[in-house]
Amino acid sequence: MRRTEELSHILRDFLRWHVDSGDPGSVTDERDPRAARGTIMRYLTFIRHAEAYREAGPPAALLEAMGQFVQRYLKDGCLVDTGGLLPSKDGFRVRLAKGVISTTDGPFAETKEVIGGWAILEADSKSEALRIAQEFMELHRTHWPLFQGEAEVRPMFDPGMGP
Repeated sequence: MRRTEELSHILRDFLRWHVDSGDPGSVTDERDPRAARGTIMRYLTFIRHAEAYREAGPPAALLEAMGQFVQRYLKDGCLVDTGGLLPSKDGFRVRLAKGVISTTDGPFAETKEVIGGWAILEADSKSEALRIAQEFMELHRTHWPLFQGEAEVRPMFDPGMGP
């Protein structure tokens, strides 16, 4: 196993043990029961929306609801990691076209939608990943009624698997 894969597995197990204990700062040997069945699939989920939403920022009620959502799914082992992204004006692109590598600083005027955030899920099935993504979008509908966007959910492949 490559060193980065080994560290990734160690970190994932540490986080799962830490969260499962429910006791801040402690680590237990309680594992996610789904892992024993060997049916877990990882999914990369990202939310896309107009840049204007990123610039304005979400309402406080949505942030609170998302915090509860994240904590619940971290604790039950379905959420591996998550994060939000700053506006595209703070980013850049590196592009390879016709053998030439070029860079472009943000913002990206030609882009209609940006990726606002991402999450890595561990789910027993595609339907479980779908349920979690729909619940996340429901939080937006409830707490930010004018929001428009989409969550894309894609299965990830493990080392040794191919696309």
